[in-house]
Amino acid sequence: MDMLEDLAQIISITVNDDRTIAYLQFIVKDEHFTCTAEAFRSFLQSQGVKYGIQEDILRRFVQNPREYFYSKTPIAIGEEPQDGENGRIRYSVSLEDEQQHRPTENDDGIVDFKEVNRLNNVRRGQLIAELLPPSPGRPGQAVTGEPIAHKPGKAALLKLGKNVVLNPEQTAVYAAIDGLVTLTDKGKLNVFPVYEVNGNVDYSTGNIDFVGTVVIRGNVLTGFKVNASGDIRVVGGVEGAELYSEGSIEITGGIIGYNKGLVKAGKTVKSSFIQDGNVIAGEDVIVTQSIMHSTIRASRDVICSGTKGLIVGGNIQAGEKVTARIIGNPMSTTTAIEVGVLPELRNELNDLRNQLKDTMLNLDKSEKALAMLDQLASMGRLTPDKVEMRSKLGLTKKSQILEIGEIKERILAIEKALEDTGRARVEVLKMIYGGSKIVIGRYTKYIKEPISRMSFYFSEGDIEMSSYV
Repeated sequence: MDMLEDLAQIISITVNDDRTIAYLQFIVKDEHFTCTAEAFRSFLQSQGVKYGIQEDILRRFVQNPREYFYSKTPIAIGEEPQDGENGRIRYSVSLEDEQQHRPTENDDGIVDFKEVNRLNNVRRGQLIAELLPPSPGRPGQAVTGEPIAHKPGKAALLKLGKNVVLNPEQTAVYAAIDGLVTLTDKGKLNVFPVYEVNGNVDYSTGNIDFVGTVVIRGNVLTGFKVNASGDIRVVGGVEGAELYSEGSIEITGGIIGYNKGLVKAGKTVKSSFIQDGNVIAGEDVIVTQSIMHSTIRASRDVICSGTKGLIVGGNIQAGEKVTARIIGNPMSTTTAIEVGVLPELRNELNDLRNQLKDTMLNLDKSEKALAMLDQLASMGRLTPDKVEMRSKLGLTKKSQILEIGEIKERILAIEKALEDTGRARVEVLKMIYGGSKIVIGRYTKYIKEPISRMSFYFSEGDIEMSSYV
């Protein structure tokens, strides 16, 4: 024991924060110091180091301790934990989400929306998506011998919408009808039938309300409505009309909104241009030519980076990023660009908090009722119908506890997303003019003079900028 105490006076053993490396360092540089391998191993044990001892270092240290007088040397190395990979969904058909954001565009700035005409139809019984399982990962091991916790991968979730079926193992989704595969809001997979209009939406057709995908091979005129559970694809243009889609909306001919109407998609809105329009997208708004004097709100990105790539006037809001070639104009037209705003998330957060309150109240009621039935059971006064009620209440309580856990997890995720303005950016590929205003979260920057090729982002309490690469 004395020998171990003596060693402790001469050598210190320290362990890093995550307990995966133990370091050896001399406190006293004693030229006459000697030590056997067994004694040093016992010393390491006494200092709590039991795993991952580097035998080659230990041997060299015993043979020539002076080599280690002036350094801090790793003497034991544990194993880092390896987090599991999350499961994912592999789609067997081409979906918009998996393709590049931008539609193709030629040198004249004309957009090729051929995919509007070439619909990606599936047949009944066709495989649409498969669930790839998560990997478990493995725990690490500290130099002290204890395991270090790891995170196993989370399973992905197949969210089923309309006209799709699961296999018995619940690992693959198939089409239940012939139609068009569409991802709707919150990632639900659907197969929708397709309704085609071979001309304009006007007095001859009236308003359209269809539980599927709508393809219009003409224009949608002012004052008319198109409502679709799937996607809406317009080969012509959209005037001051109302378009509502749970999927995505593609408009080849552009939007001239006359400050009337609304184009609203659960997922993405693509258009060649938007003028005096009002557009809301659950994901992205992708425009190839220009956005003029419009109100745009996208939960993720607004991208206007084609040949013209121009945003002038109006108010543009994006949850994460706005990218444009030119923002504003030399006449200093007021143009407001706001990123890091997620109105849908704020609304969802309020709904979830109310839902949590209601579920907690219901759980309280279930627990009180169960306590009463348990009391009756202990007195032997439980009738058969009360036995059944008690069993049902037990199941209800279980599902309520599960639901509360899920709601709390989602609330935490949303709160984190609302705090995180780290991904919020405004990217100017060519020029931003005076009269423009950039808002990131709660912070505002007014642009006084033209600035070229710049990226704006939030850092340490202010809006910073750096050259756009």
